[in-house]
Amino acid sequence: MNNEKYILIDKLAETNELSREEWMILLDGAGEDEELLKYAASKARAVADQVYGKEVFIRGIVEFSNICNKNCYYCGLRAGNSKLTRYRLTEEDILACCEDGYKYGFRTFVLQSGEDPYYTDDVICDLVRRLKKDYPECAVTLSIGEKSYEQYKAYREAGADRYLLRHETANEEHYGKLHPENMSWSNRMRCLKDLKSLGYQTGCGVMIGSPEQTVECLVDDMMFMQEFKPEMIGLGPFLPHSDTPFRDKDKGSYEMTLFLISLCRLMLPNALIPATTALGTIRPNGREQGILAGANVIMPNLSPLTVRDKYMLYDNKICTGDTSNECRGCIERRMESIGYKVAITRGDYKMCNGVRPHCT
Repeated sequence: MNNEKYILIDKLAETNELSREEWMILLDGAGEDEELLKYAASKARAVADQVYGKEVFIRGIVEFSNICNKNCYYCGLRAGNSKLTRYRLTEEDILACCEDGYKYGFRTFVLQSGEDPYYTDDVICDLVRRLKKDYPECAVTLSIGEKSYEQYKAYREAGADRYLLRHETANEEHYGKLHPENMSWSNRMRCLKDLKSLGYQTGCGVMIGSPEQTVECLVDDMMFMQEFKPEMIGLGPFLPHSDTPFRDKDKGSYEMTLFLISLCRLMLPNALIPATTALGTIRPNGREQGILAGANVIMPNLSPLTVRDKYMLYDNKICTGDTSNECRGCIERRMESIGYKVAITRGDYKMCNGVRPHCT
């Protein structure tokens, strides 16, 4: 047993931050220590329960286009994947998915796509306005990639509440190994800062175990999130797609993903942290274990069944054949099996609730 790592977990739970040197000590080889992972999960779960209780928030995702003009090396939607059958949903299709989701108890809609220029700013703003008009008590989250400050501002003024944009890695050199030269780490960081400045509940996140990721890269990620203080954090294991340059790379560590979920909960007690579909893909009970490690969000799919199997960021994605209602019922049963309940609510980030003296 490495007592120093346990001491650092206790310190993180108390102060919500560590130095770079302390993160290095804590993360180096941590995924191999089962008892350490259990300890971190127990501390994180206690914090999550204190902040959010036994409620798990659900978000209904509508994956409205798998067309993307970017060529990220890890992603099945990459522009260079000529084997993928592409699709676009109409505005009415998207609204119909949300209408069904509302009936099933979803109070947050996540509109997600590849970076598809077909959907102009006017179209996105119109969608957001219509959703906010039809469902004023619901939150609208966008996950449509890198945009200009003016574009983000327009979506926000139309009524968008949240924006998800995984930074993937806070290490600029590592970023260059995951993306082509025409993509910029500095622009990705600029986007995240713009979103924060515009008042979005902003989500960033990391692929755990992505090719050539080092402990130093993960330390950079933790230091970045410690300073940036995102309202939402998406953490999932890297899973390869057979039609990408990374097809033969190893999967990311399930154990390390759970550990980092726990550490993010201790670092940012109020954060909204999903137990991702990737976790459920790599292990049958992965999402349940994600919740028990400190997560508090599940994101079922509201997309039409006819397109579910075409939105494949990685191979063997789960739940592509379940209806939205079946997904909803399955998640509810799974959460009940571990002592949690699905909340029929927007599930907003808690700005300050007295649990920690320095809520943001």
